[in-house]
Amino acid sequence: MSYTHDRLLSDVTLAEADQRVRAALAEVGFGVLTEIDVKATMKKKIDEDMAGYTILGACNPKLAFQAIGAEPRVGVMLPCNVILREVEGGVEVSAIDPVASMQAIDNDELQAVAGSVRDMLARAVEAA
Repeated sequence: MSYTHDRLLSDVTLAEADQRVRAALAEVGFGVLTEIDVKATMKKKIDEDMAGYTILGACNPKLAFQAIGAEPRVGVMLPCNVILREVEGGVEVSAIDPVASMQAIDNDELQAVAGSVRDMLARAVEAA
């Protein structure tokens, strides 16, 4: 089972991809709570260069509330990460598949929420 839903955005910059992904996430009800510029962090912390790589921590508050209500410790897996990674020909966008990441939790109510989140994130990735 794949643990991400992926799409290549051809011939766009990381900044353009970032704008498109944020807009697509908003369209399906997600906001971005966190942002990590991995490229800048690696340069600053260990003086290593790498291609552009951004991690966006996306959250749908209603679904997060449902998930926490079903399984209080699930917060260790929140928010849902979406990465933007510079690759040859454009930017690859990858969103976590929460169904795959939460397989170890035996909770049918949580799995239902995870399925809804997976579908919404996949729609956002495809719409970006």
